[in-house]
Amino acid sequence: MKPYKILIIEDDPVIQNELRILLSGNGYDAVLVKDFSAVIEVVKEECPHLILLDIKLPQENGFSLCSKIRTFSNVPIIFVTSCDTDMDELNSIMLGGDAFITKPYNTAILLAKIAFLLKRVYSVEQSETLSWQGVILHLESSMIEYKNQQAELTKNEVKILYYLFKHAGKICSRNDIVDFLWDNQLYVDDNALSVNINRIRDKLSSIGLNDFIRTKHRQGYTL
Repeated sequence: MKPYKILIIEDDPVIQNELRILLSGNGYDAVLVKDFSAVIEVVKEECPHLILLDIKLPQENGFSLCSKIRTFSNVPIIFVTSCDTDMDELNSIMLGGDAFITKPYNTAILLAKIAFLLKRVYSVEQSETLSWQGVILHLESSMIEYKNQQAELTKNEVKILYYLFKHAGKICSRNDIVDFLWDNQLYVDDNALSVNINRIRDKLSSIGLNDFIRTKHRQGYTL
């Protein structure tokens, strides 16, 4: 399995190097932003699993960058900054940050927060399969399989099916599924859940599966 990639958006060369050494020494793939006029482009190109983001940067501040990143990605973002007021921390949360650590940072706490967020966000995306009544959910490749027929799934669809497979035979309420998706950084509301369920059903139908996901009136869904 490839190491998790962490993008460091920090303009102080000393702290840049400290973070790079710390992360590399703990098994992560550390990537540095060098061109601060093209941070968003770097994020899109690198597709990191997690971002360490300073607030005070030469071209555009971290709050603005976080807001822009959230328009296209739910990647976990940890603010690592010398800005230490309650308002700074509140802004980081309101704009989509996942954690806030002030400099000088405690390396053990930083590593613990990184590990926690990576586990929370990517724990479903392990190289495993789940099966129920002859249907196989391939988590790593985002595929659903039935009698050698396969259909490709989106990230939301995989995690919805993951939750249903984990609770196969039981009724899963709509609220519980939405809460699970929120916990995994996928911002899906009740209406969006209905859309995703319908799309999943269409894909299941394309491989010969009808009524695999059953609706229980005013209760939720069950396999």
